[in-house]
Amino acid sequence: MPSHASPALSLDLNADLGEGWGDWSMGDDAAMLDVVTTANVACGGHAGDGGTMRAACRAAAARGVAITAHVAYPDLQGFGRRFVDIAPSDLTDQVVVQAGALQAMARAEGTAVRGVKPHGALYNTLAHHEAQAGAVVRALTELGDLPLVAAPGAVAVGVAEEAGLEVVLEGFADRAYLPDGTLTPRRVPGAVLTEASAVTAQALAIATEQRVRTADGEWIPLPVRSLCLHGDTPGAVSLARTVRAALEDAGVRLQAVL
Repeated sequence: MPSHASPALSLDLNADLGEGWGDWSMGDDAAMLDVVTTANVACGGHAGDGGTMRAACRAAAARGVAITAHVAYPDLQGFGRRFVDIAPSDLTDQVVVQAGALQAMARAEGTAVRGVKPHGALYNTLAHHEAQAGAVVRALTELGDLPLVAAPGAVAVGVAEEAGLEVVLEGFADRAYLPDGTLTPRRVPGAVLTEASAVTAQALAIATEQRVRTADGEWIPLPVRSLCLHGDTPGAVSLARTVRAALEDAGVRLQAVL
């Protein structure tokens, strides 16, 4: 693939962590925290209780990893991956409650929440749903003007910028893209990339070319400052280590963006 741009001076490498509940856990947070520069910590909507939030904040703080609040629809049973037709005022309250709880846990562990990254169906809905985008942005202003992590082109990006909030655009190393720049729905075969070669190639294209190849083979621009690796992807830790090594070999400096 020919190069069209020099490598980004720096890139944030993030992962969704703290996605346990009680005695049930998901992924290897400790190992992932040794690789990523930002941890998106679940805070009660789709996963995450007080204990998992505190543990994730403590572990992130010990490693100097930045923390964002991984807020979601109140949908534990569906892991936040189902759309919820929630009233905007209720969605604002959910984001305030979830992110606020994580802020308290982070403060108790000597660190802070630096931004908010919506999870799953909420993240995807904010690409086109103006009412829900407005509800989330209102919550971020009430939480102290927290930055928003979002997909390029999402409706929520413009709403947040109009409110004077910082926005961090994000890409995904392990998810397939559609021609319109949105993520391929998880129900579609091939939506989640699990082969190390495919994940690494996509990470490098996004980091050094600011573009991504879609499921139908088309190249589209993807100007982002942060790159996500899912902590629940099969072989997530090994994939993350491989991706980090490849990015560093390509001259990309990995550091938290918030």
